[in-house]
Amino acid sequence: MDSSNNLIIFDGICNFCNASINFIIQRDPKARFTFTTVQGKLGAELLSDLEIDPNDPNTFVLIKNQEVYLKSSAALEISKDLSGPWSLVSYLRFVPLFVRDSVYSLIAQNRYKLMGKRDSCMIPTPELKARFVD
Repeated sequence: MDSSNNLIIFDGICNFCNASINFIIQRDPKARFTFTTVQGKLGAELLSDLEIDPNDPNTFVLIKNQEVYLKSSAALEISKDLSGPWSLVSYLRFVPLFVRDSVYSLIAQNRYKLMGKRDSCMIPTPELKARFVD
């Protein structure tokens, strides 16, 4: 993987996760981020390497400049590179990690209840296909 690309690993059947990825794409005009799903070969392998169960992922992962970010730290690191005022969200990193990750985990554990899930992963449009790796 080209280290200049920031890879986000997400649950491809989760509607909440897909909405989050679409949110990122819309606010990433410089295409800084690339994406893969936990259901794909690359995503499953990377999660396994990180000792995260790809069959029960309760986090999405950001690999940026060969550094790994999990849970709220991943979300806040991503926000730093988004356009508009969204970069200001990154200042929430000053909230203690145990508080941030507790809130993150609560949402992650209930993500299917909140927004449901799909039978299969989303299929990117032809314009976005290059940003999805597997």
